[in-house]
Amino acid sequence: MGYVATCWRMPKKGLRTGRGVAMSEKKGDSNMRHFDEILKISADRHGGEATVWDDVSLPKSRDEIAAISGDRFLAVFAEGIFQTGLAWTVVQKKWPDILDAFHGFDVGRVAMMSPDWFDELLSDPRVIRSGGKIRAIQENAVMISEASDFAAFIADWPSDDFAGLMLWMKKNGSRLGGSVGAYALRRLGVDSFVLSRDVVARLVAEGVVDKAPTSQKAMAQVQAAFNTWVEQSGRSLTEVSRVLAYSVDG
Repeated sequence: MGYVATCWRMPKKGLRTGRGVAMSEKKGDSNMRHFDEILKISADRHGGEATVWDDVSLPKSRDEIAAISGDRFLAVFAEGIFQTGLAWTVVQKKWPDILDAFHGFDVGRVAMMSPDWFDELLSDPRVIRSGGKIRAIQENAVMISEASDFAAFIADWPSDDFAGLMLWMKKNGSRLGGSVGAYALRRLGVDSFVLSRDVVARLVAEGVVDKAPTSQKAMAQVQAAFNTWVEQSGRSLTEVSRVLAYSVDG
């Protein structure tokens, strides 16, 4: 389990804009390509549509997400937090021991972490001994425990406002902003987009944003673009995100 980092090559001056997007593909501020055009670009670059869709994980249903335990949510959030700044193999190798050290990420137990347990974890070789990360995991346990039904809350959040969910997690959770929260929800089966370098490059090429979005305004523009492509294609945010990622050179 974990996340594989992408490799980014600097574009050649004068030939490309963004990451792996040809100048001829650059669009104006309000002239986004139709989804079918971007899908064709992706298919042409990867040997056909079958390759684009290969192994894409489709979102789970509302009921499937609502049935996920709080412990599972916390574990996936924790894995993403521990992963930050490290090779994914480091966390993968230690994961069974981490699960044991955190008592299976029992939400109630982690939320009520005592100072003594916190100190023990800081010196426990089974875990990633980062005080900031351990504290973030406890704070996320508190967030989950304070919801009457956290899984249902996530399941009922409309996919056409996924950016709003990311903002909520950033404000109410700990270290769940940026890609950590988005990747975690993707792994849990929530319909989502992940703003990887490749996806951002396509968004820039389509005139949606001019750089990696960080402001609420920019995220609203990203959400609106994804909603348009979802409507055009009849596909999920997750699938649209895959097509955008595959539409640039790796």
